Amino acid sequence: MKKILFRKLLSDCTIFFLIALFSSSFIIWIFQAVNYLDIIVEDGRDYLVYMQYSLLNFPKIISKILPFALFFSFSYVMTKYEVNNELIIFWNFGVQKLQITNFFIQFSILVMFLQLLLTVIVVPETQNLSRSLIRTSNVDFFESFVKPKKFNDNINGLTIYAEDKNNKGILKNLYLKKEEGENFKITIAKKGEFKNLNNTQILVLEDGQTINSVNNKITNFSFTRSDFNLSTLNTVVVTEDKIQETKTQEHINCLKKYFKKNLAFNSEQVVYISHNCSKDTLDNLFQELYKRIIIPLYIPVLILTSLFLIIFTKENKIYPKFRFFIFSLGFILIILSETLLRFVKSDFYYNFKIILIPIIIFILLYICFNFLLNKNIGART
Repeated sequence: MKKILFRKLLSDCTIFFLIALFSSSFIIWIFQAVNYLDIIVEDGRDYLVYMQYSLLNFPKIISKILPFALFFSFSYVMTKYEVNNELIIFWNFGVQKLQITNFFIQFSILVMFLQLLLTVIVVPETQNLSRSLIRTSNVDFFESFVKPKKFNDNINGLTIYAEDKNNKGILKNLYLKKEEGENFKITIAKKGEFKNLNNTQILVLEDGQTINSVNNKITNFSFTRSDFNLSTLNTVVVTEDKIQETKTQEHINCLKKYFKKNLAFNSEQVVYISHNCSKDTLDNLFQELYKRIIIPLYIPVLILTSLFLIIFTKENKIYPKFRFFIFSLGFILIILSETLLRFVKSDFYYNFKIILIPIIIFILLYICFNFLLNKNIGART
């Protein structure tokens, strides 16, 4: 019978948690997907690229929402069980409060490892894939980001200016400047129109002239019609991966290299290994590892905090205040886990103190939980 009771309680907590997690993540994803419309509007990417890029950011949203959704779900279910007198069934069948606590602590460790799987492996990989998707994709809608009376430099090495643009997409009084190193080409035209000829993006220019500067030699010619090939151009994107997009193993290898060289992290010596592994990036590197590895350690702390709600019965006069205190404590712990990120530095031994904080909090909460149970405080009215 005890197994059935435990299975029912776990099932209710898990179902409510999954509903809260995915519904809130989906809502946030929709708002972010709207912001990502700039990929089409500003950068002229294909709709398929936009959808893939948006979906690849969904795991990151889940990893951010998970601690809050977990604490809220377990707190809500525990409160509901107490208010509906369902916890009395557990006590009548000889289930101890400490047994429930230890059971859910084991469950929290499983959730913690799933969160680590997300933050350490899945999220960096999907973030890197989304960056690669933008980096390797072509610009399909050039006309979408050319705004009248505005210098448009979204295309790498090319600046386009148009004085006006009618409803048919025809540009008037154009200025184009294409740069390749020290060489450049300036084109002025009275009229221009984007066309797709044989799957090739072309800007058809009429009545203008072109000025070429090659090796400091300037030439110019006039034309009545000229085709400006856009198929080989691309928008300006970051070609190198950012720290949050780099694999966790590469970050760890970076730290190993520094320790192997016996370099003091607080020394003035500047050593460059890669664009994401140098003395100047150590602060960001440690902060990124803190987000991926340390913040998930707060998951057992949050579940243990929610389990404090089973100590006091609803008949106890301080139960409403205690419930508010537990909810507040949980939110404070979530905020604390994120705020401590600001205190992470390039000093490994200093950061080690911050790493110990969730472990210390968990031990203190567990001791406090046992103390309240042994004193039977929750049953007093």
